[in-house]
Amino acid sequence: MTKIVENISFASHENMQMDGMQKLSVTLGILGLFILVLALFNVNFPNKEIWLATAIALILVGVITYANKTYLNQPAGIKNNGVWHTNFTNKGTLAWMTGIVLTSFYVVLYWYPQYLGLNQEGGKNSGIVAFFDPLSLILNGKSATQWFVYGTLYTVAILGLGYKFILKYRHNKYQLVRTLSVMFFQLGFAFLIPEILEKLNPEKAYFAKDLKNMWPLNYYFFNDWHLKNMLEGGNLGMFMLIFGLAMVFIISPVLTYFYGKRWYCSWVCGCGGLAETAGDSFRHLSSKSTISWKIERWMIHSVLVFSFIMTIAVIFTFLSDNPQMSFITKDQFIFGVVIFLALFTIVLYVFKRKDMDTDAIYTMLSLVAIIIISLLLNYFSGKQNILFLDSNSLREWYGFAIGAAFSGVVGVGFYPILGNRVWCRFGCPMAAILGLQQRLFSRFRITTNGGQCISCGNCSTYCEMGIDVRSYAQKGENIVRSSCVGCGICSAVCPRGVLKLENNSVSGRINANEILLGNDVDLLDLINNK
Repeated sequence: MTKIVENISFASHENMQMDGMQKLSVTLGILGLFILVLALFNVNFPNKEIWLATAIALILVGVITYANKTYLNQPAGIKNNGVWHTNFTNKGTLAWMTGIVLTSFYVVLYWYPQYLGLNQEGGKNSGIVAFFDPLSLILNGKSATQWFVYGTLYTVAILGLGYKFILKYRHNKYQLVRTLSVMFFQLGFAFLIPEILEKLNPEKAYFAKDLKNMWPLNYYFFNDWHLKNMLEGGNLGMFMLIFGLAMVFIISPVLTYFYGKRWYCSWVCGCGGLAETAGDSFRHLSSKSTISWKIERWMIHSVLVFSFIMTIAVIFTFLSDNPQMSFITKDQFIFGVVIFLALFTIVLYVFKRKDMDTDAIYTMLSLVAIIIISLLLNYFSGKQNILFLDSNSLREWYGFAIGAAFSGVVGVGFYPILGNRVWCRFGCPMAAILGLQQRLFSRFRITTNGGQCISCGNCSTYCEMGIDVRSYAQKGENIVRSSCVGCGICSAVCPRGVLKLENNSVSGRINANEILLGNDVDLLDLINNK
């Protein structure tokens, strides 16, 4: 009897069961994770280094084998087949279970590391932390901590799933290069180099081993203990201080001017690297609704204001308690901040108000006015706590709410439910600052050719930052959004080549529309105005 094929559509979600090799690769990966789970429950492995290497190797081999079987047997090109039909990628039971497990892991990691086996009394580790002791001793010469365990698993996830990402998007050179970039920076600058520096310089302060030297993502950069270590750290300490300030005020703005926020958010950042690789399967879950956009703008800019106020407070406290170590006095600092905010606001309003939404203008003016008035009232009242707030309390609140709960627990734990860029979209102050620079002072934009758009919606569906890209493409309008991280997936999934990531003149890039759509443009006027 001849078998009848009922559906042979390339886009069909039917007949998408895993074959034998794919099932074997998934089994290998689960087996590696199972070894880690056994270690978590304090199973005593006789040769930990061998078992640890075996667990990591099984995970990587499983991911690589699955990726090879899934993508190399098909023509190059994006195939997000079944993402709305599988339990794991469409908020099904498996997705919720994964989210709960990830969230629980982060809660334990940040606040209850003893349940992972961390000995807080100076004794021997146990559980999964002890399982990573051999690798930790090799790299940094010390017993493992919960952060070493996390850093190792984080790096393994980016490397393994980064390989899967490369195969999936192998037709697009931009995706290959930027994925290799985030894999390189995570493995080298975020993991190996800091651990090796720890082993080579165990007596050095933390600043000499931490390469994440950029405020506000590194929110403790201006904390008193960090400033003291750098100021007392000789030439290296002074270099790290000057380099950190240059990153904030010179290097980052210059790079953002030429390339947009993508230079960091999509090419360097570890949070973005994990989102792009481990979170790629959930990118379509990012809400594109107007309500989500409004919530996003209020939340991320509120976090930025919180970070700014907290930083002002801790610097003021440092200047008050350590006048002998300071280049400026606390009075000079207050008036310097007031003058900077006033000048910045005036320049922004005079030259860039046309490029800002009305609500953004009024919000900015209101916040700046409140901060300036509070600073001046605080100064003339003689209070020692800037803005009438205790800097230590602010620092603790920020570290708990933003540095831990938001960036860690919610930022990754909610991948399977809210999409892969929850932290980057709603909470990252670094993304907020770079986004403002990108919107107002950058050459970067995504250009569109509305005449070729067929309104398939792929671009909007797979935008991880919740941007309705199709609405711009249909009008032939440049996409210049603060939230856009320049990942380029919208361009990669477009079947018509409508979208292109470009760097060009700053003038005319926002709301530029030179595509003839019906009768809305007079061709002769367009030619004469050029």
